[in-house]
Amino acid sequence: MLRRLLVSSLALALAGCASAPRGPVELNLVGLNDFHGNLEPSKYSYKDLNGKIQTVQAGGIEALSGTMRALRREDKDLLFVGAGDLVGASPALSSMWADEPSIEAMNLLGLNDSSLGNHEFDAGRKELLRQQNGGCDSPMRTEKACQLEPNFGGAKFHYLAANVTDSATGQLLVPGWRIEDVKGVKVGVIGAVLQGTPSVAVSWSVRGLSFGDEATAINQAVGQARAKGAQVFVVLIHEGGFAKESSPFQQDCAHLEGPIVDIVRKLDPAVRVVFSGHSHTGYLCKVDGRVVSQAASMGHLLTRVQMKVDSQSGKVEAIDAHNVLVKPGEYEADPKVSALLAKVKARSAALLAKPVSNIGVPVVSRKNSASGESPLGDLIGDAIVAAMREQGAQIGFMNPGGIRKDLEAGSDNVVSFGQAQAVLPFGNTLVVMDMSGAQLRALLEQQWDRPPASETSILQVSGALSYRWDESKPKGSRIVPGSVKVNGAPLDDAKTYRVVANNFLAEGGDEFPAFKQATNKVDTQMRDLDALIAYLKQHPGAGVPAASLAPSARIEKVKQ
Repeated sequence: MLRRLLVSSLALALAGCASAPRGPVELNLVGLNDFHGNLEPSKYSYKDLNGKIQTVQAGGIEALSGTMRALRREDKDLLFVGAGDLVGASPALSSMWADEPSIEAMNLLGLNDSSLGNHEFDAGRKELLRQQNGGCDSPMRTEKACQLEPNFGGAKFHYLAANVTDSATGQLLVPGWRIEDVKGVKVGVIGAVLQGTPSVAVSWSVRGLSFGDEATAINQAVGQARAKGAQVFVVLIHEGGFAKESSPFQQDCAHLEGPIVDIVRKLDPAVRVVFSGHSHTGYLCKVDGRVVSQAASMGHLLTRVQMKVDSQSGKVEAIDAHNVLVKPGEYEADPKVSALLAKVKARSAALLAKPVSNIGVPVVSRKNSASGESPLGDLIGDAIVAAMREQGAQIGFMNPGGIRKDLEAGSDNVVSFGQAQAVLPFGNTLVVMDMSGAQLRALLEQQWDRPPASETSILQVSGALSYRWDESKPKGSRIVPGSVKVNGAPLDDAKTYRVVANNFLAEGGDEFPAFKQATNKVDTQMRDLDALIAYLKQHPGAGVPAASLAPSARIEKVKQ
């Protein structure tokens, strides 16, 4: 009898312990977005909390690894997530090896999950899936895949996209969500990419895929994950906005603008944290009580989110978000990451260091003047026309989003191949085509009227074209009448002009449908990068006349 009483008492005590409520659990999440294969540190300019502009070197995989090691010393169970564009538009150090070094870097950094970004589609569906699953079968990168190492194992993290389906089967391209068990709390991580991906990708790369409404797909995924036991919901989405008046370190900004805002407002109330991307800016904002963050780009920042969660109910009791500057040398790097970087640099050194030309100045900037024109845009516009002069090219256009970095020179103002490639990393080819004067006029007006796009995009132009525009006029009539000139002569609506642009623009990319109306298109298969390099070689010191932001000679904005 005594034995039975003791056993019964012990069982009751254990049951009482099992049912005793646990205190709130602290979940730590760290977010990265738009890394774009930047294995090394790069220049980052930001507004500090006092409103002053600061420019520093930031990012790089060694600094990222050191920062992540420091954060994991505080919480070994933190969840490391991404919001897309981890690869694509990458510097040569990564792109010349099919971005495999960047995937391996993310593996070593311990990334758990990431949404797809539009640049994950740059080389098509099959290459995207190869990056996830590994292997060497790369139809678009046969000369690059598995060249750094004979066996590429793929990403150990999980790509997620709830709104990307195969048009033929209706099946998701990659999973839309995943449940991560963190300290006993089931966290539903949901991914999505901007619905407008086809407008910012070359058409063949997304052929056969459908991109659905982001909020609808995310809400459906929330329901599915909830049915499988998820208690807390976090969204990773490759779409963003702008908080122009805020420092990236200012908490709870209340004036976020851009496509992400409407998406967040439609989300299931259970979603409390949204890691965003795509717009390459840093912010920590609140939208309808939810935290919406972005960690700039290139690994310059990491977003740290701390959540206090009731472990039984899954109720989120508090959220605290910070953006952390990733400073080279602040923390000791992971030796494995340092070894990876050293190996890639050693294997790449000869090609990257190969001199191209003297440009006459230390830097040719891609920064736009008030009119929308940049010195580097001028240089590229002239370079692509020069390359296609024998094809009859008169006018050249370059999309500003395709110019990824300033053209920076080394000692004695000599540009290397690696520095040139960092400017035009996509490998786009040049297309020559016929456009009427009326079509060109319509094209220029489309710079301010691109409905799915988030911002104005002023095309960079070659020296033959000049015009004036007036911001006070309504969209569709901002080009000042009579101001458009080709080689000094007024644009003739009825005349045909031979135009050159990269293949992305030639397809109507970046929401410029006027290019779709062009005729007699010829894809020359010459890369824009090769055209730029050839121009620099033929014109030593070419950067000098375009090195300053003097009043525009090609594009002029009417003063109000």
